[in-house]
Amino acid sequence: MLEIYMQPETITTPDNLEKPGHFCGICGIWSPLPINVHKYTFYMLFALQHRGQEACGIAWQDSTRIKTDKTLGMVSQRMETWLTTQEVSTSAIGHVRYATHGGSGIINAQPIAIYCNKGHIALAHNGNLSNANELREELFNKGNIFQTTTDSEIILHRISHSLKQSKIDILHDALQGVEGAYSLCMLWDNDLILIRDPCGFRPLYYAQKDAVWYTASEPCALYSIAAENIHEVKPGEIIIINNDGLHSYTLKPSAPLRLSHCIFELIYFARPDSELFGKSIYAFRKSLGERLAYTDDLKPDIVIPVPDSGTIAAIGYAQAKQCNFELALTRNHYTGRSFILPTKNEREFAVRMKLHPISSIIKNKKVVLIDDSLVRGTTSGIIVALMREAGAKEVHLRLSSPELKWPCYYGIDIPTREELISNRLSPEAIAHAIGADSVRFMSLEDLHTCAGHDACNYCTACFSGQYPTKLPSK
Repeated sequence: MLEIYMQPETITTPDNLEKPGHFCGICGIWSPLPINVHKYTFYMLFALQHRGQEACGIAWQDSTRIKTDKTLGMVSQRMETWLTTQEVSTSAIGHVRYATHGGSGIINAQPIAIYCNKGHIALAHNGNLSNANELREELFNKGNIFQTTTDSEIILHRISHSLKQSKIDILHDALQGVEGAYSLCMLWDNDLILIRDPCGFRPLYYAQKDAVWYTASEPCALYSIAAENIHEVKPGEIIIINNDGLHSYTLKPSAPLRLSHCIFELIYFARPDSELFGKSIYAFRKSLGERLAYTDDLKPDIVIPVPDSGTIAAIGYAQAKQCNFELALTRNHYTGRSFILPTKNEREFAVRMKLHPISSIIKNKKVVLIDDSLVRGTTSGIIVALMREAGAKEVHLRLSSPELKWPCYYGIDIPTREELISNRLSPEAIAHAIGADSVRFMSLEDLHTCAGHDACNYCTACFSGQYPTKLPSK
């Protein structure tokens, strides 16, 4: 029996018009004794809020059933409920969502909980299955009924179809032929299960504190509950935690695969205080700015970050150039996420409500604006106009990532090729289109240099078009 609570649907739109959409964030808890799992799940999801703001939810084991509580919007909206609940449990998983596949709405909020021939199962998924359409069609033709439009549900159907007996054999069987990105937290009866795809696209970490096991997409969420001795779930690893302890298994991919950590985790998505794939996010982003400066012959008067995504790279750029770093473009953090923006004029007002230049710093200055990426160019054009209005003598835009030219099939909400401005225009033409004096991008070679000796272990397909797995069928 499943008991499900869902808050009524509301309408929201993405907070940032220019950025690639976030992935999702997942977390989990397993305790040998009942504890207030809602509280700790709340803390971890709150720390992962940057990974998805469309919906959030938790699922927890309650006696012989799984309960879920899901809502559209931010984790803080469930604070009163999750921090004051009197229910206790030995296990729970949580999810914050940005809709990268399957559309938005409460029906697609996670965790997804089911009762099937394999028992009570709840699943929280970070990533996208690159062959989801093929897998869904195969299951649909077998008579499967889908309750959501997410690719995450496909994994649950494949589990229920397996003829294997043990959980680990069922998981091996269900994930054979599943391609793309999946970091998973699952509740399966009384077990907490962690799974990471063999390519290692999405991060996943775990730690133990006071005999309780915790897991999360990023270490920053584990810091929030003061966990220590944090470990990475290895690419292709399955971890099962239960009363018998922690047991690790290795997935057997159907074909040889190479490591393909998502480089955008380092460039933009992860929180600066996290360490992912063995790298400090803060140090990596600062090195991107330094590298941009070394390859740029421009000598600006001031360096201004686009908040908050360009701040750390801008520090590195300014220090390398030995010029002034100024927070002269301030951000209003209280604009909310409920704008409905059907026209260009309304979208411009939304940006102006959010970002405010400081004219006394900008006036008569040669300005370098630092941001991490350029998608459609819409917001960047408005920001350049704001600099001009504030009296900037020159405005030069520098991006700490290469030109985005290809869509992503592994969890980033990057638009179609036709919508990507770098696929249509050269940097010089982009500068003309957005009103800047110049636009320069990080080269792919320089990005590899910043990534270091293991640069070959990163997926850069959105820049190069070289995908690490087979592309989905059209």
